[in-house]
Amino acid sequence: MLQRDRRDFLKLAGVAGVTFTAGLFADRQASAQAAGDFHFVQFSDTHWGYKGAANPDAENTLAKAVATVNGLANPPDFIVFTGDLTHTTDDPKERRARMQRFKEIVSALRVKDVRFMPGEHDASLDRGEAYKEFFGAVNYTFDHKGVHFIALDNTTDPAAKLGDEQLAWLAADLKQRKTDDRIVVLTHRPLFDLKPDWDWTTADGAKAIDLLMPYTNVVVFYGHIHQENHHMTGHIAHHAAKSLIFPLTAPGSQPKRAPLPYDAAQPGLGTRDVTVGAKVSFTELPVTKS
Repeated sequence: MLQRDRRDFLKLAGVAGVTFTAGLFADRQASAQAAGDFHFVQFSDTHWGYKGAANPDAENTLAKAVATVNGLANPPDFIVFTGDLTHTTDDPKERRARMQRFKEIVSALRVKDVRFMPGEHDASLDRGEAYKEFFGAVNYTFDHKGVHFIALDNTTDPAAKLGDEQLAWLAADLKQRKTDDRIVVLTHRPLFDLKPDWDWTTADGAKAIDLLMPYTNVVVFYGHIHQENHHMTGHIAHHAAKSLIFPLTAPGSQPKRAPLPYDAAQPGLGTRDVTVGAKVSFTELPVTKS
């Protein structure tokens, strides 16, 4: 059923997608089937309020992605936005106006279980004050069909840290888990040092990874770098999602990070449809100009 729905999603998008499947969780087929497979959609880096040559269609891209998700024959169980909902602005009034408009657009999603996380564009200038007014907690947990989800905040601190308080919160939460529990971590910045001089890191991310390392079934989904990327820290897999505003240059490919030139035929934008069962698979779902 889920495989057919992914084909439906790709047909709606008008393009071919790439499916990634891996044993990111240990093979616990019986327990996974008992709990029931499910899928969710990850949006990231929508940057509502951006205007510039990197995406001349910026005002419409998010609405198009919402329409694509609404077209699924079998809707996802939930949707998560992994940060940078809005584009940064020094004006607190404009920041709130952008968040309000973002909420209005995504309110059209037919799936009403929608979860949000801050990015540095949303939260670093005021330590998440405006973000909390519109979206609530910046870090939290939830459970869904036998999988434990942990949303970490590495953006409200301008130093790109999780901070001792949040690390203690994470440690306390993990103590309640069994070492073979299935755990999905959601974050904005990468927890590992992908490209620290480009701000593609979390200053104390290694401490979070150390806390997660004893758990055998962990996968991390994040955003921030505006491109697909796959990395392993020991047995923990980390997967970056594409942006819904513009793609950025590959890590270290140029002296400075910069948006790729706009290409209407292949804009390099997309969302991710994640299927969770005994294994995890996901399909990258490009956003097209139509």
